Amino acid sequence: MPDCSRPLKPLSWYKKLATKKGRLAAGAFLVEGQRAIEHIQHRQPEAIQELLTTSDHEWPYPYRRVTDSQIRSICSTKTPQGLVAVVRLPLQTYEHQLPSSCGQKLLFLEDIQDPGNVGTLIRTAAAFQFSGVLLTEKCADPFTPKCVQASAGSILSLWLRRTEHCFRLVSDLQQREYTLVAATLEGQSEPATLYRRERLILALGNEGVGLSPVVLQAAQEHFTIPIDRHGSESLNVATSGAICMYLSMRQDAMTEPRS
Repeated sequence: MPDCSRPLKPLSWYKKLATKKGRLAAGAFLVEGQRAIEHIQHRQPEAIQELLTTSDHEWPYPYRRVTDSQIRSICSTKTPQGLVAVVRLPLQTYEHQLPSSCGQKLLFLEDIQDPGNVGTLIRTAAAFQFSGVLLTEKCADPFTPKCVQASAGSILSLWLRRTEHCFRLVSDLQQREYTLVAATLEGQSEPATLYRRERLILALGNEGVGLSPVVLQAAQEHFTIPIDRHGSESLNVATSGAICMYLSMRQDAMTEPRS
């Protein structure tokens, strides 16, 4: 049954979750679509606070039935699926400190501004066993609706840090013997350099200008994905990231003992 024990929030409250200010004030963000919500339900069921639905389906969470026009006014997609979850926002995303346990493979995104690219990279990182993602402050906020949608529910599968102190956090990791490996158009190495890295920070740069001189200078290695320059001058950053992350996992699989 729908939860009638609490006063209904105005629809404007949900609409404000499309902005960072609104998300921080509410401590929540929106996830659209049944598959993405089920993914979060499987990973972190306690993070789901409330559901908005146009169907008669029963849910094990407080939920509110809304009309098609109401859910369209809340959702960012042109053709919403009739189901939206209000999910607890991990406020530590905006902290200036690393988590106590960082994991072996990390992704560092510098000034990647397209939320679709950021969300896709987070989804790919989760799929290829990366533990966390560091984002500079000029990156798209990972909890914008388009980014959450592109992550397909993977947004809570790994830790995130989006902060103006991102470079300091990367430096701290390097002092812990992590290797910063930069993906560039003119790197001296091929992606095979990813194979032998246990404590890896994979750095990907802005869609237009790539990585900054600061990151390039700090990186211990630079590599390039070999492509046919006659066919295309470069790859989309999300595509490049997917290739690199696959290669890093492929080596993990190759080093496992065969039965």
